[in-house]
Amino acid sequence: MIAAYVGIGSNQGNARAHVLAACDELAHLPDTHLAARSSLYGSAPVDAPGPEYVNAVAALDTELSPAQLLDALQDLERRHGRERPYPNAPRTLDLDLLTYGDTVLTSPMLTLPHPRMHQRAFVLQPLLELDPRAEVPGRGRARDLLAACADQHVERLD
Repeated sequence: MIAAYVGIGSNQGNARAHVLAACDELAHLPDTHLAARSSLYGSAPVDAPGPEYVNAVAALDTELSPAQLLDALQDLERRHGRERPYPNAPRTLDLDLLTYGDTVLTSPMLTLPHPRMHQRAFVLQPLLELDPRAEVPGRGRARDLLAACADQHVERLD
């Protein structure tokens, strides 16, 4: 089993319900165990218009490959009505594969760790809730990276 972290976000419809439903669905992926889910957090969109997001991070233990896990995440997004009309468009559900063990990978389909997670407080704060010693492969300690995002407001919702 490989430990993987998934970022979860929504800012369309009942965003809280989409995020919670996604957590339930992650728990039912094949060859995967939902190890933990962070609290829910609210944040303003970054580099995009639209309403505030509800965010969380899920910790998974999985036997799926990174590509298989990405396919499963994108299938969940589609089932929740995710559309991609333009970059950073508002979304019913956004599932980002943040890390997959210590894997560092760059391919046309997938970059690990997620290429912007180290710049996003709405990812780092819930990640640190799950693992206060978390590190972003190739970037350093998540706690140090979060300090560099101090200008981004993130509010714990539950």
